[in-house]
Amino acid sequence: MTPENINKLILEAKEARKASYCPYSGFAVGAALLTADGRVYRGANIENASYTPTVCAERVAFFKAVSAGERKFKAIAIVGGNADMPISDFTPPCGVCRQVMSEFCGGDFKVILSDGNTSKLFTLAELFPEVFTLN
Repeated sequence: MTPENINKLILEAKEARKASYCPYSGFAVGAALLTADGRVYRGANIENASYTPTVCAERVAFFKAVSAGERKFKAIAIVGGNADMPISDFTPPCGVCRQVMSEFCGGDFKVILSDGNTSKLFTLAELFPEVFTLN
């Protein structure tokens, strides 16, 4: 991915973060998922008073894309932080989100994190080396 493409995807994730519903944690997360054919699906975290039904931004983006028929993905950008503050730190995906990513993506899938100023690029294999599969 070119730096320009990375920056565009980060901007999409920042826009997605604006839709976060996080009245309990106050931690807003946005994700932008890039498909193999160039479409972008946004996701924002959605919390619930009983906590367990809370859904992470990454999974929202994946589930929107998969429910629209998408199955091939290139990258995801993730941003997060205090809802009332500018983004200031990296927000890596949780283990559940990494497992969902592994269901649809290979180890070379790109995960982009941004702290609002700089970015880090990982492969899914780097973030999730011992993936659980049925095989």
